[in-house]
Amino acid sequence: MRIDLHTHSTASDGTDTPAELVRNAAAAGLDVVALTDHDTVRGHAEALAALPEGLTLVTGAELSCRLDGVGLHMLAYLFDPDEPELARERELVRDDRVPRARTMVRKLQELGVPVEWEQVARIAGDGSVGRPHIATALVELGVVETVSDAFVPQWLADGGRAHAQKHELDPFDAIRLVEAAGGVTVLAHPAAVKRGNVVPESAIAELAAAGLGGVEVDHMDHDGPTRARLRGLARELGLLTTGSSDYHGSRKTVRLGENATDPEIYGEITRRATGAFPVPGAGGPLAP
Repeated sequence: MRIDLHTHSTASDGTDTPAELVRNAAAAGLDVVALTDHDTVRGHAEALAALPEGLTLVTGAELSCRLDGVGLHMLAYLFDPDEPELARERELVRDDRVPRARTMVRKLQELGVPVEWEQVARIAGDGSVGRPHIATALVELGVVETVSDAFVPQWLADGGRAHAQKHELDPFDAIRLVEAAGGVTVLAHPAAVKRGNVVPESAIAELAAAGLGGVEVDHMDHDGPTRARLRGLARELGLLTTGSSDYHGSRKTVRLGENATDPEIYGEITRRATGAFPVPGAGGPLAP
């Protein structure tokens, strides 16, 4: 089985619509794909309606969190999307995205970058506006060569010159809320230092004690030694280890299925979840 547990669509900051994403996942030879848009489940219905036969969809979200001033992302799988407390927190985060993005545009303008809000809004479309949309604007303007090049202290990285904070969950609250909604949590790309500061391993241990289910180990932003270190830490803490592409369509160079999750780990995630269940494809349309 080929299993990719971290992807994004146009419901947040990917370039594939949810329907395109599941069709592309099937074309890439995946057996299981998780749709984990930032702080939203808005793309799930479209993905389910288009789900090709032979592909299973895991519903989820990537929750924006902050601990001791450091931003981190919490992947939440197979939770009940209608659980009111978790839904309310996701809404608070989404509502703060536009003011935050406008602040970052203003900071870039003050730095001499000729970016306009209308440009960022066009790039975001119907998605939840975020830093990747602003980074794409910087690519269009020739300020940086790639989206990843914008996530540096000079521009949009945490604490960077044009960075602005938004409402974010305390990760301990996120774990509690997802668990109450019947879901399973995995800490996304915990050692992606090129994105900015990361939480120390002692904090991961505290999150594990609070109910964190796993850590994302095999990720494009983790080199070989980092992956080995994280696997050792996961063994010590009794955490599951996942792998995934963190696919954003054409916004990043990573391919669907570039990193994958072991089927036994996937089975354990689905065994623990009670809020929702993986959905096997019944043969959605192969083309728009």
